Amino acid sequence: MTRGSAFVTIAFVAGLALGLFAQSPGPGRHLRRVARAGDLAAIEKLHRADIEATLPQDPGALTDLFSGDAVNLALPTPAVGHKAIREAYEKFQSEHPDFKVLKYTPNISDVQIVDDWAIEVGTFAGMYKMSAKDNPISVEDPGMRVLKRQSDGSWKFALVGLK
Repeated sequence: MTRGSAFVTIAFVAGLALGLFAQSPGPGRHLRRVARAGDLAAIEKLHRADIEATLPQDPGALTDLFSGDAVNLALPTPAVGHKAIREAYEKFQSEHPDFKVLKYTPNISDVQIVDDWAIEVGTFAGMYKMSAKDNPISVEDPGMRVLKRQSDGSWKFALVGLK
C-alpha cells in the first residue's frame, strides 16, 4: 500500500467514525441539521473559490483558500503554513511560466462535518498543459481534504492530500 492510499484510507475511516458520531440521535439533532445545511453552503462557496483560483493559477488566491496553519500535501514538496504554501505556488509558477489549467472539476462524493472540522473525499479531475506547445494532459485522481471553520463562519482547507 502506498503512502497516499494509506493516508486516504485512514482519513476515510476517521471521516466515517466522525460522521456516525455526528449523526447519532440526541437532543440537538435538529440543530445539527440546520447547522449542517449552512455549513454545506459555506463549504460549497469554498469549492467555487477553489475552482476560480485554480484555473488562472493565482498564487495569492490559491493560498487564501488555506487556513493559516494548513498543510498541503498535493504540492511537489509538502508545505505547511501560508508562507510555505504561497512560496511553493510561486516557485512552481516561476519554473513553469507557460503552465495552464484548462479544466478543473472537484467531484466531492462525501462530506462529514463535526464541530469546526469537515472531511471531504472525492475525485479531482482536470486538464492542463505544461507549455503552449505541449499536448493537454488529463487527470482524475482520488483525494481528501480536511476543512476548518474560520471565526467568521467560512471554511478553509486545513489539509489537502491528493494522490
